[in-house]
Amino acid sequence: MNLADELALAIRLADAADAVSLAGFNARTFTVERKADKSEVTEIDRATETAITNILLAERPSHSVYGEEHGIVGPSDAKFQWVIDPIDGTSNFVHGVPVWASLIALVENNVPVLSVVSAPALQMRWWAYVGGGAFYNSSPIRVSKVDTLRRASLSITANKGWDALGATPALTQLQQDVSRVRGYGDFWQHMLVAQGAVDVAIDSIGLAPYDIAALVPIVQEAGGKFSDRIGTPDWRANSLITSNSLLHDAILAYLPK
Repeated sequence: MNLADELALAIRLADAADAVSLAGFNARTFTVERKADKSEVTEIDRATETAITNILLAERPSHSVYGEEHGIVGPSDAKFQWVIDPIDGTSNFVHGVPVWASLIALVENNVPVLSVVSAPALQMRWWAYVGGGAFYNSSPIRVSKVDTLRRASLSITANKGWDALGATPALTQLQQDVSRVRGYGDFWQHMLVAQGAVDVAIDSIGLAPYDIAALVPIVQEAGGKFSDRIGTPDWRANSLITSNSLLHDAILAYLPK
């Protein structure tokens, strides 16, 4: 497989997704439903995923697609699978907040090897493939060199899932021990880690594979590290920590196992 060719396809997929999602965001005429897990979904989410899937079915029929809205499409035993979150940050999308993105990842034998994260309302796009470096709006990016928590910038999403694990006191202490704390949320905090603007990002508990897969190649190619809350680099976990690598072990030491 030529990953440069697959990246060109992924960029086209992102362009197609942007055309659907941004038009829907700007029009503000969509309806909102609740899925079984109580999360919000719109017809724009579904239409965006369909636009991506239709291109892949035509151009990569031997690949499968695993999307948030339509599940697995194509051969279930495929070596290559595209993992899609058509709109990451649907709640932001619904409420008119421009921080949302389409997440597009190519997974080979269960390893994310290529991805594009496209946030059209912010006019921001990130991409990477294994061995090819990481980029933001065509410029190469690299994680920070901050190596002590007292100098670190942290983005955190401390939801009820963390509280159920008994982690709230530890996360509170961590926030007191770093230099700066913000809650950028969703994909954006992890892309800021890849850019070197934030040193550590701790996501909410309750993530799905399509929330994580596209973030992994970009963070890793930028020199960063990812894992779940116990330190396992698993893109199918329900938690996600990204960092500039230098701070990863120190962050994990705060978290309950």
